[in-house]
Amino acid sequence: MQSRWIQELKWPEIAAYLERSDIALIPVGATEQHGPHLPLYVDTGWAVGMAEGAAERADALIAPPVHYGWGPHHMAYPGTITLRADTLQQLCLDIGESLIYHGFKRLVFINGNRVANLPPMETAASKLRFRSGAFAAVADAGLIAKAAVHAVCDSPEGGLGHAGESETAYTLYRNPDFVDMSLAADLERHQGRFGLSHKPLEPPFDGDSVYVPRTDTDMRRSTQATQGIAGSASLATREKGERIHEILSDALVDFIETHVKTAQVDLKNVEIPV
Repeated sequence: MQSRWIQELKWPEIAAYLERSDIALIPVGATEQHGPHLPLYVDTGWAVGMAEGAAERADALIAPPVHYGWGPHHMAYPGTITLRADTLQQLCLDIGESLIYHGFKRLVFINGNRVANLPPMETAASKLRFRSGAFAAVADAGLIAKAAVHAVCDSPEGGLGHAGESETAYTLYRNPDFVDMSLAADLERHQGRFGLSHKPLEPPFDGDSVYVPRTDTDMRRSTQATQGIAGSASLATREKGERIHEILSDALVDFIETHVKTAQVDLKNVEIPV
């Protein structure tokens, strides 16, 4: 079976694809700490997994993954590499404009750094739509099927905590060799009316929330007991991860079939990034 990854294809193969379709999936993750039991690859893993789970069924090609995101608060722990928000925005713009120039008229950015990457990525998608006329959207791993993923998890805080149940489960399924469950820990976070006292990466399901920028000092202080974990990692299983993968893949395919393929596209200014 021919690869769906653009970097693994030859240019005539991409040209042949563009004769029948025009959809590109763009996985954007992060290189940031996920506790002592998970690798810094987790967020890129979400984006790559969703893209691979949907590409064949939706007849889409996948751009090379972006391994960097916007997460300055995770600089509290060694190894994290963060981009500035405007750098990530410009990176997405350059990738998008390059693809549009070649004839990919429908772009879906897949955000694996759940919610945290959204401001710069959403701004980039908006600029692409207004400037070029191409279809551009952002599918977030934490939001595209939030209720269904929550139903798979057993954590009191919904399973969507950083390095918690769902992230650990998904990595157990997709990259089990990277996980050390003997170091998994639990830290419930949602307390008080406004849920989190800092930036709500995943706002409470049944509560109110406000935005307060989180610093690296805040992150270190609030997760010191679990060394970077903010959720219930010990509840994760490979089976839950497999089910979550199916849910996210199905949701992305559904979005592509019902919204991306049916969108009217009228290209206007198509430029090469220089």
